[in-house]
Amino acid sequence: MARNWAGTYEYTAPRIVQATSVDDVRRLLAAPGRVRALGTRHSFTDLPDTTGTLVDVTGFAPEFELDEAAQTVTVPAGIRYGVLAVWLDERGWALRNMGSLPHINVGGATATATHGSGDANPVLSASVRAFRYVGADAEVHDVRRGDPDFDALVVGLGAFGIIVSLTLDVQPTFRVRQDIYTGVTWDAALGRYDELTSAGYSVSVFSRWEDPGVGYVWVKTRLDTDDDPVADTLLDGVRAVSGESPLGVEDNVTELAGVPGPWMLRLPHFRLDAQPSFGDEIQSEYFVARADAPATLDAVRALGDGIRPHLIWTELRTAAADELWLSPAYRRDAVIIHFTWYNHADAVAAAVARIETVLEPFGARPHWGKLHGFDRRRMERVHPRLADARAVFERLDPDGRFTNAHLERVGVREPR
Repeated sequence: MARNWAGTYEYTAPRIVQATSVDDVRRLLAAPGRVRALGTRHSFTDLPDTTGTLVDVTGFAPEFELDEAAQTVTVPAGIRYGVLAVWLDERGWALRNMGSLPHINVGGATATATHGSGDANPVLSASVRAFRYVGADAEVHDVRRGDPDFDALVVGLGAFGIIVSLTLDVQPTFRVRQDIYTGVTWDAALGRYDELTSAGYSVSVFSRWEDPGVGYVWVKTRLDTDDDPVADTLLDGVRAVSGESPLGVEDNVTELAGVPGPWMLRLPHFRLDAQPSFGDEIQSEYFVARADAPATLDAVRALGDGIRPHLIWTELRTAAADELWLSPAYRRDAVIIHFTWYNHADAVAAAVARIETVLEPFGARPHWGKLHGFDRRRMERVHPRLADARAVFERLDPDGRFTNAHLERVGVREPR
């Protein structure tokens, strides 16, 4: 019985096969039937599932190709970000940003527009310079930034083929420190939201929608030198001097209390060598225009008492706009409202429905890999290039080998 990493979704595919090479993937696609890629299993729905074969791409050898002149690295799609990050840092290079979990694989994270945080940092998919995939014809195809289909395919949800490798932008390594601020009130946060989110290279707010304070503000500061000063106050809050984590689990969180360290040990919230997050959890997440942040957050606050019994944490983050057609940050600087829920499936489904109702006037776009209730009609309302992307996927995969019930339900593929 195969489940996602949190144990809260069970795959229904009759067969899971591990591929260790491009030739393995090509052989699978030379035979008839539907195929979907499976990575580190961080989706919370039937998005990766299939009535045919799931091909696990995490078994490829961890072989990387660094091009220092071009400032890129080429990696297998199934590699975890944390493994790549260690390798890069040893050679003096870095990724622009990372997600909160370094355990996620590069192919799955970029295909679903997963992200870290930071006003100037786009989703992880924006760092993709090129990628290679095996298509419905069982042949290998290369797509590069600037190609006609590139912006349609980067956040492609596995809807057109099996991605086997990606080329990512890199930059020289850098240092980061993490500080927690407490005591910031909702009045201050909503009145000066841009000041709050621009307080560091990456800023996250951990909240349970209680009054009067927002909760914890987790600020990651990019350093020129390890003794760069940081502010002791943020809005009407103060910097905590202890290493207390809002996530409450000291042995799996990256080091806090302002201790400088390399980027790959500070940008993620969680350590690669420990169990991430809480486990046995459900996640949902929405992107709204950053300009609408105060009104949007105020609307969700009104639901606080009703959703709190089922909520572990809400995390508020930001992302810069991009040009990727199915990115939730497409042409819109975003505030991201993430919910980590207890595994109370029915209650969470009801809470998600209430949240989506209050977010509807703000054109919220759900994270593709998290629990949501959107269908094709609702997706088309908030994703202006959905029909264009769907046309590209149908052209590349006319027989629907890479489609599934989820993709058809949300309008990424045509029904079959």
